[in-house]
Amino acid sequence: MSVDREQVLRSAAALLTRKSTATMDEVARAAGISRATLHRHFAGRDALVRALESLGIQECETALDRARLDEGPAADALRRLIREMEPAAPLLAFLTTENQLFEGEGQNVGWERLDGRMVALFRRGQEAGEFRIDLTPAWLCEALYGLIGSGAWAVQDGRVAAKDFSYMIAELLLGGARRRVEP
Repeated sequence: MSVDREQVLRSAAALLTRKSTATMDEVARAAGISRATLHRHFAGRDALVRALESLGIQECETALDRARLDEGPAADALRRLIREMEPAAPLLAFLTTENQLFEGEGQNVGWERLDGRMVALFRRGQEAGEFRIDLTPAWLCEALYGLIGSGAWAVQDGRVAAKDFSYMIAELLLGGARRRVEP
């Protein structure tokens, strides 16, 4: 029987975004495969998390492409980005809490690519006078990750309606990032 690796990853992502402490046995059950089959594809939890990281980075890069970050006002581009990242938000929320991904020299360069593109968007907004200049573009990028992760958890727990995800994140971030015109 052939096992679809991407289907296993998506099953693992769905489980781990709901229960980050799930065991490999639970992941295998969620994917509908045996633990031995899971271990043939992923030697352990670290290998599984690294594969999920690659999937998450790929999905975020696709969202960045679809958001057309260089088109129109930066605030509009940011709204598009949040909307495009929504499907990947639960996986992103899980990944950003996995400290092993951000420690040491083994950090995936994909995070740097994502950060670079988002930082460029915030810098463009600052240069156009749309966003505050007293907050660094890197900080605004981190705030966006945090809000997307928090939004994903709030939707998952039923504290926020899924239809409000993009609006609430964009308005909170933009309300805090917008440059105030001095009278």
